Amino acid sequence: MKTLQVDLGARTYPISIGQALLGQATLITPYIKGRQVLVVTNETIAPLYLEKTLAAFTDFQTASVILPDGEKYKNLTVLNQIFDTLLRQHFNRKTTLVALGGGVVGDMAGFAAASYQRGVPFIQIPTTLLAQVDSSVGGKTGVNHLLGKNMIGAFHQPQCVLIDIDTLQTLDDRQLSAGLAEVIKYGLINDLEFFEWLENNTAALLARDSKALSFAIARCCQDKATIVAEDERESGRRALLNLGHTFGHAIETGLGYGVCLHGEAVAIGMCLAAQFSAKLGLINDDDVIRITTLIEKMALPSRMPKGFTAEQMLELMQVDKKVLAGKIRLVLLKNMGTAFITEQYDYELLRQMLIKESNS
Repeated sequence: MKTLQVDLGARTYPISIGQALLGQATLITPYIKGRQVLVVTNETIAPLYLEKTLAAFTDFQTASVILPDGEKYKNLTVLNQIFDTLLRQHFNRKTTLVALGGGVVGDMAGFAAASYQRGVPFIQIPTTLLAQVDSSVGGKTGVNHLLGKNMIGAFHQPQCVLIDIDTLQTLDDRQLSAGLAEVIKYGLINDLEFFEWLENNTAALLARDSKALSFAIARCCQDKATIVAEDERESGRRALLNLGHTFGHAIETGLGYGVCLHGEAVAIGMCLAAQFSAKLGLINDDDVIRITTLIEKMALPSRMPKGFTAEQMLELMQVDKKVLAGKIRLVLLKNMGTAFITEQYDYELLRQMLIKESNS
């Protein structure tokens, strides 16, 4: 097992990464402050891992909420299922919520924890690759709105993150690839050496080799922990983690949540960000080919969805947390392995690139 730290002063918490970690009480119960535990999971994960997870809490009053599975259920209506259980079972303000599942479960359980009685503790046990390398770390929680993804939420840091990579063995291939999109992102924004490692270890990752997965997860978590420690509430450098996300969120919203997986949309978004970076003369065409090749080798899409127009993309991109004074801020590539945030670019050039992409 490997343990990392997210250094946030008094709110510092550990990330434990390894195999056969589910149900190990010593890794999780020290971070529970009260005597009540509510496990939030979904219909897919509950039959696989809920019983094993609850076994770690034999000395606590426990309950569970099983949500429907999918991005389309990440909304305020479904969120109320968590609050209903908390209130009906008289859970108090020292209750700990445990998020057992992927990014949707983690975001919703975290937001419920941030909101219930004005804030209770929670713990992340991510079971998808995307959640393990990204959404479980850093305290971003929330739900979607029909007009924009993740536009309702709060920053609320977990007490700890427990990553059991054995859970990836039950993850379907599409979800595994979706998680690899977020893995690639870390290599592009500030870790060229890791990007090169990914190019050389694609087959091992797709084959779910435990050594390769453990290395990749730990590398991503360490990169994210460092960034979050410097910029917890995304006032500066943390926004680099959104490479591809402004484009990607627009695609998810436009198609309908769940039609295109988050990681798939981010993969397309990273390709668009790379193309636009090349249009601006920041990287060259060979770099774009290199990025696109790795994304496609990871069984991810690289092109805008059929029928998705440039005007639709730009309109939806306006509903983004990074929009400032009406300007769409983008995360672009200064070079391979170095990203930056800017709203200083030729908007018409962006529009023309998207028109060309939508027609190709």
